[in-house]
Amino acid sequence: MRSGVIAQKLGMTRVFTGAGEHVPVTVLKLDGCQVVAHRTKDRNGYTAVQLGIGHAKVKNVSKAERGRFAVAKVEPKLKLAEFRVEEDALLPVGAEITADHFVVGQFVDVTGTSTGKGFAGAMKRWNFGGLRATHGVSISHRSHGSTGGRQDPGKTFKNKKMAGHLGAERVTTLNLRVVELDIERGLILVEGAVPGTSGGWIYVRDAVKKALPKEAPKPGKYRMIGAASGGAAGEETGASA
Repeated sequence: MRSGVIAQKLGMTRVFTGAGEHVPVTVLKLDGCQVVAHRTKDRNGYTAVQLGIGHAKVKNVSKAERGRFAVAKVEPKLKLAEFRVEEDALLPVGAEITADHFVVGQFVDVTGTSTGKGFAGAMKRWNFGGLRATHGVSISHRSHGSTGGRQDPGKTFKNKKMAGHLGAERVTTLNLRVVELDIERGLILVEGAVPGTSGGWIYVRDAVKKALPKEAPKPGKYRMIGAASGGAAGEETGASA
């Protein structure tokens, strides 16, 4: 199991295939997605990598968090997340994951926070058909109708589909295909829509229901920032399968 990445959703566009067909894609950007810490079985009971992305102002970071970033020799990050990995797939602390961590054609699972829409009725929230437009219905055309029995069972069951808060919840979309990569700009173009608003943080990992391509780099593709050889950008590493 390889590590996933944290990306920022930029929006949607389309790309054209060689046959002239257009493919709708969502553009995801990797902006300094670095490994901040490790979680090991001996110390934490599980194996994972903690990633950070974005640039946070130092004044907005607590002293404790600043100390953790200083130990990792990483600039303060706006967003942190953990990804479970195998013990042999731990990326070094300080490594910046690049867009070619994924390969064109592979499938990924994408997780984000859906757009909040506030209070919504049953037709918008659950796709109900509504009541009849004529004959006996006066002003309740978009209501959800009965919610339970009278004497038996005499209550409304939990989780009944009714009007309520819509959106602003964690949503995972499975099996989205990677259409194109722009390694220099750190862009990943995945086919179809991705949950969340433009500018929101998205978690991208290898698809759990699809086989990982043989050409996918293991344990991943990354570059070391501030390498010992003079503080240059560092050499890209990551063994192939």
